[in-house]
Amino acid sequence: MEDLEKLITEVQMKNQMLQNIAMQKQTLMIQSKELEQALEEVEKSEGDLYKLVGPILMKTDKISIKKDLDEKKDDVDIKVKSMEKQEKKLSEHIKENQKVLQDMINTGGKSGE
Repeated sequence: MEDLEKLITEVQMKNQMLQNIAMQKQTLMIQSKELEQALEEVEKSEGDLYKLVGPILMKTDKISIKKDLDEKKDDVDIKVKSMEKQEKKLSEHIKENQKVLQDMINTGGKSGE
């Protein structure tokens, strides 16, 4: 019975971790979309461009700001891919644990190991 409770707790913790990863991934995906839109606006712009540096607004060139936005978007996209891998791995662990849990319940709470 102790193994069953331990496994239930583990599945609950992993489900919570999965939810946290999903929320973080969603936030990163929103950031990626915002950066993509900013890049589109930079491409369309023909006038002066300004960039916030701390509390100061500084004039900058199109190439520099485009490079900066591209780097930020690449970083965010890499983080999204990493989150997706973590999400997939965790989902697989949860499925495995749920199968073991179901087997334990069907055999009266005894571990099949």
